[in-house]
Amino acid sequence: MDYRHDTSSDSYKTTTEPAIYRASMPIDRFDDAARFLAVTARVLEYRRFRHLFVAPDPDGVLAALSAYATPDGGYGYALEPDGRGPASQPLHVDFALGVLTEIDRLTPATAAPIIGYLASVTCPDNGLPAVHPSIADQPRAPWWVVADEPAGSLIPTANVLAQFQAAGIEHPWVSAASEFCWAGVESLDETHPYEIINAIGFLDAAPDRSRAAAAAKRLGELVRDHRFVLLDPTRPETAQLPPGYQPGEYMFAYDYATSPKSLAANWFSPDELRTALAHLAATQAEDGGWSAHSLIWTPAVEPEWRGIATLKALRILTAFS
Repeated sequence: MDYRHDTSSDSYKTTTEPAIYRASMPIDRFDDAARFLAVTARVLEYRRFRHLFVAPDPDGVLAALSAYATPDGGYGYALEPDGRGPASQPLHVDFALGVLTEIDRLTPATAAPIIGYLASVTCPDNGLPAVHPSIADQPRAPWWVVADEPAGSLIPTANVLAQFQAAGIEHPWVSAASEFCWAGVESLDETHPYEIINAIGFLDAAPDRSRAAAAAKRLGELVRDHRFVLLDPTRPETAQLPPGYQPGEYMFAYDYATSPKSLAANWFSPDELRTALAHLAATQAEDGGWSAHSLIWTPAVEPEWRGIATLKALRILTAFS
């Protein structure tokens, strides 16, 4: 796609219509999203957008990501916007791995220092803590709770592991984390949407495809039985918000099935997926951006999360087009 900035009108024009909008919305809304990202998003999300939709630029994305790197092999500096300050955190690493996967730069060489950091914070049960105590004295969202004795959590262990497995990274840490994730995923009962989203990421990349398919089927039944998905956006009373979730923090089919290749796509009928995707397209704001699900606990995180949410929306709509 040839994508240019028309400085005379300060608007964006595409010379080739992207498939996403042939399927979902008028072309000018893509231009609106592009302008929103240019004006509002972090440098990292804007460079990711340009890499994905304008011209490949893995080196540029990697340069932006490196600003968040820490000397211990991890990532900090609010790479995941809800954890502020310089401390490395597993959730920041999860975010970084997603970027490295996106630009095809997750290799044994780039993974080695990251795994070194992860091994240093892994709990005795071989899982990563959702929040490591290193952030105890730094600003963070109220749900980033520091436990006195951290235990392994599928958030973010499952998604971190998924990205290593998808890249074919072999390491003793990967093997041990895999055992932790299988045990956790296959015993999930009392759960909530974000945990399931991490779990399905792990299952989508798990080498044992038959075991993954069986586990995913059970998770899909949990999602529907617990009403953890809003299938009809006009009837929010039909979905359930777990304890601690904010009013309106509903999950839709595309939150679980971010592409048609995901095992979670089997949880929904074609009509249910089309309804969800139409809703996603319709929630694009007048300024061209999308908003994130979660509570905005400090003003600085709103534009950061909106840039991330906007790029995610474009990727999902593209995947299904």
